[in-house]
Amino acid sequence: MAASHYGLGNLVAVVDANGFSGGGRTSKAINVEPLAARFEAFGWTVREIDGHDTEALIDTFDALPEPSRDRPVCVIARTVKGKGVRDMEEAPQAWHLGHLTGEAKDQVLAEIAGRMK
Repeated sequence: MAASHYGLGNLVAVVDANGFSGGGRTSKAINVEPLAARFEAFGWTVREIDGHDTEALIDTFDALPEPSRDRPVCVIARTVKGKGVRDMEEAPQAWHLGHLTGEAKDQVLAEIAGRMK
């Protein structure tokens, strides 16, 4: 509310909307949807994109309104936790606060390297 009230057109917020928090699905802790409509209700200009689409990210940031405008911008990047690593995508809560060691680390690095060939 304060950002739009004070006309902070040079402010850009990027929200990683992946549906999870440290305690599990965000919808179980507090339903934040419809996220875009909530930001718009507080006077923000909203752009909603696939956060895994590099071209969409570049295009969105290249097309941001001039900072001299009086409305802040919110970029909602819809993402999947652990995108590209099967075990992480299938069990996102287990990896939210985790770290990789030993065999699990080697497996993830091999999976990523396999896609880069």
